[in-house]
Amino acid sequence: MKAMKKTGTILCALALGLSGVLAGCGSTGSEQAAGTGNATTQPGAANNGPVEIDFWYALGGERGKTIEDMVKKFNETHKDIKVKAAYQGAYQENHSKVLASVAAGNNPDVTMVEIASIAAFADAKVLEDLTPYSQGEEKKYIPGLMKNSYWKDKLYAVPFNRSTPLLYINRDMLKEAGLDPNGPKTWEELVSFSQKLTRKEGDKITRYGFSTPVDIWFYEALVFQSGGSVLSEDGKELTLNNEAGKAPLELWSRMVKEGLMKNPPGENYNAWDVAEQDFLNQKVGMIFTTTGSLTELKKNAKFDMGVAFLPANKNYGTPTGGANLVMLAKSSDAEKKAAWEFMKWMTDTEQTVPWSIASGYMPVTTDAVDSPEMKAFYEKDPNFKVAVDQLQYGYPRPMAPGYKELQDVIQKELQRAMLGQATIAEALQNATDKGSKLLKK
Repeated sequence: MKAMKKTGTILCALALGLSGVLAGCGSTGSEQAAGTGNATTQPGAANNGPVEIDFWYALGGERGKTIEDMVKKFNETHKDIKVKAAYQGAYQENHSKVLASVAAGNNPDVTMVEIASIAAFADAKVLEDLTPYSQGEEKKYIPGLMKNSYWKDKLYAVPFNRSTPLLYINRDMLKEAGLDPNGPKTWEELVSFSQKLTRKEGDKITRYGFSTPVDIWFYEALVFQSGGSVLSEDGKELTLNNEAGKAPLELWSRMVKEGLMKNPPGENYNAWDVAEQDFLNQKVGMIFTTTGSLTELKKNAKFDMGVAFLPANKNYGTPTGGANLVMLAKSSDAEKKAAWEFMKWMTDTEQTVPWSIASGYMPVTTDAVDSPEMKAFYEKDPNFKVAVDQLQYGYPRPMAPGYKELQDVIQKELQRAMLGQATIAEALQNATDKGSKLLKK
């Protein structure tokens, strides 16, 4: 058992914020059923057997099984290290357990952290600075995926299961309606395509043209596409109470009012599940969801399914998403050294290529994208390359310690506006007022 150590009040405050929405990608409600292992282990001494490290992960289902297989392969090829993998639930549940374990002194050595939460964990001194371990090896990763890996010029994370939101389209529906089967390129086309795809029987809508969860991740994308930003440059102010911040809600509200867009019910990732099931059941022609869902949706779709860039407003734009691997600061020196070997191996080209093919997440190294295996895979199904191509318009998720709590505040205000419980201006002003307090903590 790792030695018990006192933790500061900052950990308590951070833990309180973890019940909020952790967007981006992929740790959805349909993935809550895989993983084995116990939360803690006794690390072995270097001269008394392999060093044992704990790895907590946050993807269930088939992706969780793939992670377990990767860990098994690592253990078979690294006799001096034994990794014990344990599924801890989706991002927010895993994050809460990690913070509790740090306070109790029995933390894992490596875990997944959703990218918008890196700053909060690093600022709370939960994470180890990876710079002394990486020694420049971080240059192997795709640059567009690294913007959520640093905090105060120190490297705290490496990309693992990374994604962007994509527009999923039912090409059969689009062709039947005489529309471009490659999907809409602009917001205006998103509206016009949805008008032609929507079906009604009397006053009842039997098929919607478009659906998206009213989620902070997708909202961030539309803000970027409108020329805006979420936070000020110094990370101290919310910058949404303006035209760029209002534009996404105005678009979605108009489409819902006109019966073109379904606002799927459900809290957090439950709404994602509803949107994806409606898409598979052909009750909606187009949806926003993560590239991390591509493998499962492709397997289950009974129609010609395609994906495309998110439609542009003033410009194209997308936040990256998913999770990074991090090392915990309270691990021993031997455990940290072993943890880095594991993190490096899990994200090397030789592992990220099959991981990407199996999961639908993006490969994380430049060499992987250029590898013969990925090129052959992309040629066979170009859908899987769309997220990588879209990275040219990628933005990092906001990096500020208070954003972990703030994103939940923003999302609740977005939902209030969409449900008619507040005007768009009232919702954004309320988010701004609350956000200013959270960001200045």
